[in-house]
Amino acid sequence: MERFTRQPAPDAGAQNAQTSSTQAPRSAHSAGKFTLDNPTAASKLLVVSLIVAALAVTTVLAINVFRTFSTSSLVKDDRFQAVFLDNGQVYFGHLSNVNRDYVRLTDIYYLQVDQQIQPDQQQAGETSQDQQTRISLAKLGNELHGPEDEMFILKSKVVFWENLKTDGQVTQAIDDFVNGETNEPGDANQGG
Repeated sequence: MERFTRQPAPDAGAQNAQTSSTQAPRSAHSAGKFTLDNPTAASKLLVVSLIVAALAVTTVLAINVFRTFSTSSLVKDDRFQAVFLDNGQVYFGHLSNVNRDYVRLTDIYYLQVDQQIQPDQQQAGETSQDQQTRISLAKLGNELHGPEDEMFILKSKVVFWENLKTDGQVTQAIDDFVNGETNEPGDANQGG
């Protein structure tokens, strides 16, 4: 046997009191009154949108500052840098960051390869299969087109760069040229 219990019917007066109390705030809303206790959905959406926008702007700024700081702090201003490009060319100079697309190189030198066109006088009957190659440093600015001693390089073309030691052959050759000890920047074949 199942047992059935009968619930008493709700009092009509109590039901009318509940209905009127829940409708009061809605009628205040529809009248255009805004209170801090009861924000609208649009105001909530606006606050969330502003917070998301502020976080996005902060993130973008932080990333840009970090990239600039991390790259520029690695370049030692008191030294020369070697910049290796994707076409095989190597430039030596002072590297600095211009913007997110370009780096700037100043006080520029580059390697110049000279191959001997005519062989040296050989002893009677001897031939040489070896062609001698001379590698030297050249100062940018003496070329036919007369460039300034400043170069802007696309970052996407830079394979890598490195700080040069002050006692390295390239740096020593540049220092000798700057101090007037030689008329040319230097012979990279010196010393071995």
